[in-house]
Amino acid sequence: MFIDLTLCEEHFLDLGFDKALKISLIEFNSRKDLKKKLDAEHGLRVVIGSKNNRNVVEEKKVDLLLSPEKGVKRDSFHHRNSGLDMVVCKLAKKNNIAIGFNFNDVLRSEGVVRAETLGRMIQNVRLCRKHKLRMVLGSFARTKWQMRSKSDLLSFGIVIGMHPAEAMESLQTVSEIGHERKHRWLMVSEGVEIIDKI
Repeated sequence: MFIDLTLCEEHFLDLGFDKALKISLIEFNSRKDLKKKLDAEHGLRVVIGSKNNRNVVEEKKVDLLLSPEKGVKRDSFHHRNSGLDMVVCKLAKKNNIAIGFNFNDVLRSEGVVRAETLGRMIQNVRLCRKHKLRMVLGSFARTKWQMRSKSDLLSFGIVIGMHPAEAMESLQTVSEIGHERKHRWLMVSEGVEIIDKI
């Protein structure tokens, strides 16, 4: 099932997606604030990237880390700082957290800022592939006019370095996360699961 993630209520129906899911983004100031907001959120738990990406991926309740490059101020002298590194990727893999790529960030930026954002996204795709992390593409549109079709998002995925099969899979990852969350709700503890309610 192909799902687009948006931030707006209204959307076009003829863009090639099976469903458009409205989400709310979680921003936080401290680790305590993050835990409080994660407990309050009942839908898909999407945390927007910041300089504290490691704190985000250490939380098992997070489903998606969106735009890890958001909190990055500047690049290092020897390498590009993209918000992800080996430690963050390993923690995200351990806690089964997907990495999200926001098309709206590219759409609303221009010039040098757009080039830097795309460069950081390209590096994050490489890191996700290396550490076998799940990736999610979405329009994250704030209005219905910022929404894009399935083929546009697939092209965006290919531009930032995904293989066509990876780009296609990244549009289906959200439905997989939804199924896993339902399965997690039925788990009593590790290895013990509710089979049928009486």
